[in-house]
Amino acid sequence: MAAARAVGAAARRSGRLFDIFVAEVPWTVSSKELKEYFSQFGSVQRCQLPFDRDTGFHRRYCWIKFSTPEEVQNVLQKDSHILEGSKLTLRQQISRRRSQRKNQSE
Repeated sequence: MAAARAVGAAARRSGRLFDIFVAEVPWTVSSKELKEYFSQFGSVQRCQLPFDRDTGFHRRYCWIKFSTPEEVQNVLQKDSHILEGSKLTLRQQISRRRSQRKNQSE
């Protein structure tokens, strides 16, 4: 339990909230199914699948948070990820603090 808190604290200090951005998520896939799929590569800490308030459908993209950088590499090493016949597009998130992004835009 203490180790999990330490990992979470380290992620907050680094400014990195999520590890992987996933696009082209089929409409029929839920966050539970995404979490189950990505669990084969490591411990999924969080899966955020945003919904559109007007339509009630998810926006066909999500963010996945893993426990360790090694688990992220396990996901990225696989050539293609297919859920319900659709190929997912994955991109590793760049870890930058919000203050760094604000300074770069000025």
